[in-house]
Order: sequence, then C-alpha cells, then structure tokens
Amino acid sequence: MSKLVFARHGLSEWNQKNLFTGWVDVDLAEQGVKEAIKAGQLIKKAKIKFDIAFTSVLKRAIKTTNYVLEFSDQLWLPVEKSWRLNERHYGGLTGLNKADAAAKHGKEQVYTWRRSYNTLPPAMPRNDKYSAHTDPRYALLDDSVIPDAENLKVTLKRALPFWEDKIAPALKEKKNVFVGAHGNSIRALVKHIEHLSDDEIMNVEIPNFPPLVYDFDDNLKKFDKYYLNYDE
Repeated sequence: MSKLVFARHGLSEWNQKNLFTGWVDVDLAEQGVKEAIKAGQLIKKAKIKFDIAFTSVLKRAIKTTNYVLEFSDQLWLPVEKSWRLNERHYGGLTGLNKADAAAKHGKEQVYTWRRSYNTLPPAMPRNDKYSAHTDPRYALLDDSVIPDAENLKVTLKRALPFWEDKIAPALKEKKNVFVGAHGNSIRALVKHIEHLSDDEIMNVEIPNFPPLVYDFDDNLKKFDKYYLNYDE
C-alpha cells in the first residue's frame, strides 16, 4: 500500500481577484498561507509520512509545499520541481477577470474554455507581458514545448511523462508521495488515475483545501480516495 497526497496551492492573490492565472507566478494570499499551514497540520494529525515530494516551478505551489512539509514536520524531505506540474496555460485569457471575460465572450463560452477537456482558449501572443517564452524558468526547454494556450488534454499530455517517470515508480516502490500543484494539473492526473471520460472530468473540481489522498495497491490498479479533514 502506498499513499499519494495532492495539495492544490492555497488561495493565491489572483484567485482572490478572480483572475485567470495559469503560468503567471503570483504569490499566495494570506488566506492561502493559512490553508497551506492547515493542510500540513492535517497531514501531521493523520500521521502520513512521505518519502518524496514534487511540485511545480510556480511559487504558489512551491510555498504551499514548503508550508505543508514544515507543519507536518517533514521539511527535510527532498523536493523535486518540474514545469510539467504547472497550472494549465490560460492563453489569451491570462490576467482577465473571469466575470469580465464571461460578459465579453458569454458565460457558456468561458465555461467551455475553463472546463472542457479539449477546447483551447485563445492563444497568448508571444510578445505578451505574461508570455513564458522569455521566462528563465524555462530557458533549458526547447521553445516549441512552451505553450501559448492549453486545455486539459494538453495539460495531461505534458504532465503524464512526469507521472510515468517519477510519481508512479515511487508509488510502486511503496513510497508515500506528496504533490503540491495546481487545480488543473491535479485534475489532469486525476483523470488519468481514475480513467474518467472527457465529459466526467468537466465536473471535477479540486479545492484549494483540504488535501486529496489516494491509497493505492501495489500495482496502482485499485485505490481508495478521500479528502483529509479534522476527523481523520
């Protein structure tokens, strides 16, 4: 038996403002810090001990991971960061208020862009101030893999190699794994883990808090799924 614990980052400053964030490196809001700390406390109360931790290269996820590990008394653990765990790239929607976008494009269109598995939002121009093409985090990547827009299908395609190369092998070795990531990178992996259909995943929401836990058998074929709470 092995455990995989997903923690979506705590509420961010742009979550608080109801803005499309994606790959923009915004910080945690005060509430988000409290959520991350509480997540660590819940993990400690549940007596979950990790062998390794993974997170994205965006500070809202990195800080959430650090708070979780600190407040579960596991800050010493090795943490590997990867762009493959980043939030989905919202393309030309990035930085827009979600309510304003709905007023401009229509609620149904914006809902489709947000929740659909295979519908791409408008692409972000390469010279946009939020473009990732000149971001030093991605300097070692081939420019062709740096997105200008992603849907959940594309997000899963870039996250899946990290699952297959890093997360799944650790779980098969009966290691307990922590992943501090983002709503859509977690949704993408949940779709893969649970073999959800393209339609089913549209209704899956990953909250900022509390952490999501999977208990796997040795072959990662059967699992129990639950959210941690103060009754654990």
